[in-house]
Amino acid sequence: DIADLGGDIDIDVDHGRASVAIIPGEDGDERELATLVGRDGEVLEALQELTRLAVQARTGSRSRLMLDIAGYREERRQQLTAIAAEAVKSVLASGKPVALEAMNPFERKVCHDVVANAGLVSESEGVEPHRHVVVLPVDDAEDEVEEVEEGTELAADEADAAAEAETVEAKAGETVDSPADAVEEA
Repeated sequence: DIADLGGDIDIDVDHGRASVAIIPGEDGDERELATLVGRDGEVLEALQELTRLAVQARTGSRSRLMLDIAGYREERRQQLTAIAAEAVKSVLASGKPVALEAMNPFERKVCHDVVANAGLVSESEGVEPHRHVVVLPVDDAEDEVEEVEEGTELAADEADAAAEAETVEAKAGETVDSPADAVEEA
């Protein structure tokens, strides 16, 4: 109404998230609403963020509200599902990682879900606005899990060494310059 554009507002809850959709009400509304979507959904993303900020200002808590205009998000979800499914097929056939195009967080989430449902692993790489999804073959995903586990073990070992150094320092009643010095003195 404020912008004098056609369309009806549909409010719902989808997977625990507030969902607001502006849907065409009459002939010609779709063309008017397309301006609110913008090229590649850029205007829609900006409007969604502004709507979230307005909700936060009013309620005091961050909103996960999803905004859709003229069915753009649903149509994009279907496109992304097909793109991610094709990437999964490619990874399964070649055994090599496949990087997808840069995407916004909503789009990346759709792709991650498709990949996970296919039994593979994906990760996001890069920095906005070039952040993208990489679909990994099973072997690469297992290697990454091992690297994370090894990193966790190394961090735990370092924490144990630091705790031991503090114990030695407390027993000796002396100031120790580093955890390594404390271990040597013990």
